[in-house]
Amino acid sequence: MAKLYNSQAMLTHMDSKRRPGMVDVADKAVTERTATARAVVVLPAEAAGQAENGEINTHKGPVFQTAIIAGTQAAKRTHELIPFCHPLKIEGCRIALELKGNEIEIECAVKVTGKTGAEMEALTGATVAALTVYDMLKSVSHGIEIRAARLVRKTGGKSDYRDDGAG
Repeated sequence: MAKLYNSQAMLTHMDSKRRPGMVDVADKAVTERTATARAVVVLPAEAAGQAENGEINTHKGPVFQTAIIAGTQAAKRTHELIPFCHPLKIEGCRIALELKGNEIEIECAVKVTGKTGAEMEALTGATVAALTVYDMLKSVSHGIEIRAARLVRKTGGKSDYRDDGAG
């Protein structure tokens, strides 16, 4: 198995004895921080064909609207799902889904004012929204693929980030 760390580098969630732990953010400045993540759900033709007026309805209900609710709930509870994430007071969470051909593009944007960023919340929101789409459409087809979950933008904190689209 390949090493996941350089023995000379210190990972932020590891102490000097390589034990995991939460990062201490006590000395960090409180700033406005935003993060946007995207995920793509690729649908087989039989599932994509269910779309009507920008929404897909199944016996479970409206897929996109349910995914928005699930993704928002997940973003707000990220600290309960990811062991070393700090609980954040999310000031805004927007999830948008758009059907483009046989792909559903999901975007989750999160805003906080605090000492740590919202990247994990945005990624969790986008990913859980994608999983919700899968769950609601699996009765139509199990050939659904979730891919390309990634951070596309972050502002605030030590540095800003913007995905150049190459990844």
